[in-house]
Amino acid sequence: MNDPEIRALLYPLLTGGVYVDELPTGTTRADVVHITPAFMHGYEVKGDGDTLQRVANQLRCYGEVYDFVTFVVTEKHLPKLLPLLPEWVGVLVAAPQGLRTHRAAAYNATVERAPLANLLLLEEVKQFLMARGLAGVSTLRSREVGHFLRTTATVPLSCLAQFVRDRLIARLPERLLLRAERKAERERLPPRRKKAKRKIPVARKKTAAKKAVAKPRLG
Repeated sequence: MNDPEIRALLYPLLTGGVYVDELPTGTTRADVVHITPAFMHGYEVKGDGDTLQRVANQLRCYGEVYDFVTFVVTEKHLPKLLPLLPEWVGVLVAAPQGLRTHRAAAYNATVERAPLANLLLLEEVKQFLMARGLAGVSTLRSREVGHFLRTTATVPLSCLAQFVRDRLIARLPERLLLRAERKAERERLPPRRKKAKRKIPVARKKTAAKKAVAKPRLG
């Protein structure tokens, strides 16, 4: 099974809230993220043609921001994938008949404030901090905001997580509108023509072939 086929099986299970495809997360992109007012659940899809080379980095990035993480894989990947995953990571096995739960995801207790805030725009994070009465935030650069979130005890993780979820949910209509505009723009453009291959006359082909097989004479 390939990625689109597996996603088609996954989407109907994501009830309540919204889901977002290809959400930038750290140094990678989460294939599907289910966002509700109460939690965020990141899903990584591995079809038959995919490899497991990026699992370590994906786990690190997802573990820093999502309340739950699940890998959705085909039976082919299961033996090699399971030793790479901590027990709290869920596993769904994809087959043409549907998705089978190998193990359910448990709550992730490793979420961190700075990576979580990076799911939003810098200005959104500043608005959140200023609303909490933190002075001087408006002039901070991205690195400084990240350092502040890593070291402060004045910003509860639960409050920041709620703000991030609310903003991502509110942003979905904007994403859908932009996606529709891009699709309409592509449909308005004329189809790109493939360049016709230049035909070589038969006589020239024969001449070239003779030169290729001709042996040099010894003088």
